[in-house]
Amino acid sequence: MILYDRLQFAFTITFHYIFPQLTMGLSLLIVYFKWRYLASKVDKYNDAAKFFMKIFAINFTMGVITGIPMEFQFGTNWAKFSELTGNIIGQTLAMEGMFSFFLESSFLVLFLFGEKLMGQKLHFLTGFLVFLGSWASGYFILATNAWMQNPVGYEIVENGKYVLEHFSALFSNPWLIPAFLHNQVASIVTSSFVVASIGAFYLLRNKNEEHGKLFLKTGLVVGFVASVLLAMPTGDWNAKNVAKYQPASFAAMEGIFETEKAGAEIVLIGQPNMVEKKLDNKIAVPNVLSFLTYQDWSKQIPGMDQFNPKQLPTNVPGLYYSYHIMVGLGTIFIGIFGLALIFLWRKRLFSFRPLLWVIMFLVPFPYIANLTGWYVAELGRQPYLVYGLLKTSEGISPTVSSGNTLFTLLGFVGIYLLLGVLFLLLIGKVIYYGPRSLKH
Repeated sequence: MILYDRLQFAFTITFHYIFPQLTMGLSLLIVYFKWRYLASKVDKYNDAAKFFMKIFAINFTMGVITGIPMEFQFGTNWAKFSELTGNIIGQTLAMEGMFSFFLESSFLVLFLFGEKLMGQKLHFLTGFLVFLGSWASGYFILATNAWMQNPVGYEIVENGKYVLEHFSALFSNPWLIPAFLHNQVASIVTSSFVVASIGAFYLLRNKNEEHGKLFLKTGLVVGFVASVLLAMPTGDWNAKNVAKYQPASFAAMEGIFETEKAGAEIVLIGQPNMVEKKLDNKIAVPNVLSFLTYQDWSKQIPGMDQFNPKQLPTNVPGLYYSYHIMVGLGTIFIGIFGLALIFLWRKRLFSFRPLLWVIMFLVPFPYIANLTGWYVAELGRQPYLVYGLLKTSEGISPTVSSGNTLFTLLGFVGIYLLLGVLFLLLIGKVIYYGPRSLKH
């Protein structure tokens, strides 16, 4: 039964997160384009802001549609978890809905339809408030997840429920800020790829070339900076948090089966062999992981052999591969953005079609990197819903049958498939007509 509960939630949250990871980063770029228009009075910047807000609006709508069923699952499939922890996680989830969602949705409508009525400065303000709402939404969601990853400021009362001792503990959780910054920078990488790929598409089609050059240049510059920040310091900060608060998960995601006496190697390539408890076909660099984690080449990092098997993540290969896919793609992003900027600096990018094709077709990969990053966080926490306190098997709804869960899972797959096709058609139509059509 628990398998179907986990599969359903994994499917719905994976599909849902396709959309907010773009809206959070794109909202920042929309504010940038609108600010550039106010400063320069050049129409192409205003065109860009309105064009991408249409893409934002479609993504936002899809995010709302796919997010609502996900939250209902707390009461259907995970009723025991909600009953025990609702006094804590319910507060941050309610704040996300009451404050962030309404801020974001209300000012989105004003940005889309109120430019002539409000004037340009107020129009900019509505765009900024959309950005603020989208980032606040991410903050409250990650505050919820941070408590599940590193529970703080709680007490367990007589009926077994968790209650907060200090409300401020939710927002001073040492897990929260690194996770939030890493997640938001990752969303900027996704949005930068989308903006740059649309620019590359226009240049390859010899259509909307002025806007295409603006989109490509902006996406590459912002994307390169964000990709570097994704690795250092935000990615490094998150990895150190895992090593400190979830050492068994850290060993699993790095593929450390046995504790090394003098410094831990960093694995570049290898396949977990769960039977023989080792990595097959391993390529590694000695001592580097110890230095990156503790700034000490000889610092010992405990391997999986140092932990009770019940403490280890339930899916070590899934965690290991998710982590290495995320890190590998992040490294590739830095290389691609860096190479493109060299061509841009040498004034060859806009006419170098092979690189434009690469940029355009790479757009799915930041989505993959973001999703595998979330898998790292969620698989690393297993077998717990609340790390170290509440096991996943203890949080399911005892009265919901596995047949009902499987049936609704198949229903979600069908409905979301239709929503995905509709989303692609709508986005494709907006991109095909381009920003110039907004004037007519």
